[in-house]
Amino acid sequence: MKKIDFKKELKHLYKPTVKKFATVEVPDTNFIMIDGIGNPNTEKSYAEAVQVIFGLSYTIKFMVKKGDLQIDYGVLPLEGLWWMDDMSRFSVDTKDEWKWTMMIMQPEFITRDIYDHAIKELIRKKNPSNIAQVRFEPYSEGLSAQIMYIGPYADEEPAIKKLHEYIHDEGFNRYGKHHEIYLSDPRRSKPEKLKTVLRQPMRK
Repeated sequence: MKKIDFKKELKHLYKPTVKKFATVEVPDTNFIMIDGIGNPNTEKSYAEAVQVIFGLSYTIKFMVKKGDLQIDYGVLPLEGLWWMDDMSRFSVDTKDEWKWTMMIMQPEFITRDIYDHAIKELIRKKNPSNIAQVRFEPYSEGLSAQIMYIGPYADEEPAIKKLHEYIHDEGFNRYGKHHEIYLSDPRRSKPEKLKTVLRQPMRK
């Protein structure tokens, strides 16, 4: 059976250094995605969204492992896009108004047919109430700046501001949505040890 460690193969995307900002070209990849709005710390739909995309991702993983492809791989980390219609108001003080897309990247060998079959299987086993809100589609970022942040989610803002300053200093402008990749499980890691990739697409 073939085994793949995507976090190792895609180290430049999932394991940047904490010491300096990096410019990366992010390829178009397929994701399982779900949208929502509200404070992730208090909004029930946020927890349900995370649960359903992980449930679907693990369903796909085990289908691929036991099926014709015979590939064993680790489910990739949870990722989040965060924004507001008026980004000048985007801050920790406006969390109740934040819009978000939670998503998990899927390997290139995951087809629409595999995804559709996994949807049916998850409905058969658990029938989550928000399954109809989930989608499978490519996401494009292209040229981006990123850095590894270690610490509580609530204390990210200074690091994000420095990321934006780096983009400006390099002669680029920000565009698109603020992107975070969660490498730690907050249920098992202390807040000061949480590892998060902070990423922002940019262009001239």
